[in-house]
Amino acid sequence: MSEEKRKIDESTLDALLYLSRLSPECTNLAVLKEQVDQIVGYFDILSEYTDNENPYEAYPATDSEKLREDEIVQGLDIPDVKKMSDEFLDGYFRVPKVLGEGA
Repeated sequence: MSEEKRKIDESTLDALLYLSRLSPECTNLAVLKEQVDQIVGYFDILSEYTDNENPYEAYPATDSEKLREDEIVQGLDIPDVKKMSDEFLDGYFRVPKVLGEGA
């Protein structure tokens, strides 16, 4: 099996330098080109494992008829909620402090 590795050309490397705002004078172009070629090589490896199946077919569909009906139920009344705790003030519960002063 002949394995031809794809390499980027100079115009693509110049475009990457521009997009990354790297200066050709301050960047070792040989090292950068080698690193980008390695990244492209990783994509070649990953492309061997691609499939053309629909990813949504992996999950079963849910029929809306099979879902439960929404039911509105009576919530708690405020006087009943106040009986649950002594730390109820202005419609809110007071809770212990979780984060310290330095957080």
